[in-house]
Amino acid sequence: MLKDFEAHVFPNENFIDLDMYQFGHEKCKPGHSFGPAARQHFLFHYIIRGKGILIDHDLRNLTPSYEIGENQGFLLKPGQLTTYIADASEPWEYMWIEFDGMRARGLMDIAGLTGKNPVFTAKFTEYLPEIKEHMYYILNHEDEDTVCLIGHLYLFLHALIRSVNEKGYRPQRNKLVDFYMREATAFIDNNYEKDISVQDIARNCGLDRSYFGKIFKEAMGYTPQEFLLSFRISKAQDLLKNSPMSVGEISHAVGYENQLHFSRAFAKFCGMSPTAWRKSNVR
Repeated sequence: MLKDFEAHVFPNENFIDLDMYQFGHEKCKPGHSFGPAARQHFLFHYIIRGKGILIDHDLRNLTPSYEIGENQGFLLKPGQLTTYIADASEPWEYMWIEFDGMRARGLMDIAGLTGKNPVFTAKFTEYLPEIKEHMYYILNHEDEDTVCLIGHLYLFLHALIRSVNEKGYRPQRNKLVDFYMREATAFIDNNYEKDISVQDIARNCGLDRSYFGKIFKEAMGYTPQEFLLSFRISKAQDLLKNSPMSVGEISHAVGYENQLHFSRAFAKFCGMSPTAWRKSNVR
């Protein structure tokens, strides 16, 4: 049974391909609004009933607002400055899931949800019950096994993609590039706490640095430097949230010998210092 408002923080375990951060449900009060604000991760809202407006401040000169109603949805991308407002007479009731990972951006692009098109409208409505089924499952089983919930996140995204593109997600595979990406991400996962460089990662894969950087960017959508930074910051967030370690100890634990360099990188990535982030995210 869903309450008028409930939100759950997901126990982040650093799944590289796709990870979930929080999920929830809300019956909005008339005129309820949130923003202007920017998110750190992808945040998808599915409208169960009611209506409202999404304002994208990054595109204010192009499309100031979007009217969104029942069985539609909207995606907020990382760093996107938005405000959303429930209708005064028929306010939204919606569910949301916050997620990220190296496959997240590509999957959202396939679903047609981009910075210039944040509104979800199903072309093949027969997939809407499946979308809601997996969102409801996640909302009602917060104590379920983590892998099970991540599985339902994948199935939710599968239904979301099929609802706008019935052919689904069938990428052209390059088995050799896939092999190199698995080698690279495994090397990062096993060595991120050390002083490793992109050159070290490329060498581990047996590739020239410039060629490695090119295929990594094409395959992942991020440069190796961006991916390594994101991975380390994600690990640091886990430690800030779930351990009593000091910021200095955490900086060493995620591969930064210099605490000042770590704090600057963290602030640039998250928009606040490690200490401020810990205060905001630890209950």
